[in-house]
Amino acid sequence: MSTISKKICLFGDFGVGKTSLIRQFVECQFSDEYLSTVGVKISRKLVSSSKEGLDNRQDLQLIIWDIEGSNKFKAVAQNYFQGSKGAVIVGDVTQPETLNHLREHIQTFLTVNPKSYIVVALNKSDMIAAEYLEKIRKMYQFTDQANILDTYITSAKTGNNVNEIFQALATRLI
Repeated sequence: MSTISKKICLFGDFGVGKTSLIRQFVECQFSDEYLSTVGVKISRKLVSSSKEGLDNRQDLQLIIWDIEGSNKFKAVAQNYFQGSKGAVIVGDVTQPETLNHLREHIQTFLTVNPKSYIVVALNKSDMIAAEYLEKIRKMYQFTDQANILDTYITSAKTGNNVNEIFQALATRLI
């Protein structure tokens, strides 16, 4: 069994829950205390995956770059995308304007990394009625882009689909 490392970026608008998603994934914790990321924060987590039809398991160390979401930072953020093999682009289901920016974030990332994979996370699903969530997910599928693996309804607070977004990327990266 061998271990490989891959850089992935997590980004989206200010306050959508990027840091909370990473904290839930890496530390299995959630805090209501808001901490604004300044610049970039790097976390690591080892995940295991095996490709279909192969008996050997592969360990993958995800090096997760949590990138600040402010607009004034956008020009610098592209420098942080260099060398990334994947991304989780996050929107907040309680703030429609953050969802409207998802396509722009996808294009910005793919300009730097045209062969990378992306997972879209529609976060804070615990704060909206369940009957609306599937409708929202369908609106932000981005099926017209081959680089998009899937769109997930997530909640950093409850842990809903948090492991799944990172596992989807890890499986593709292996």
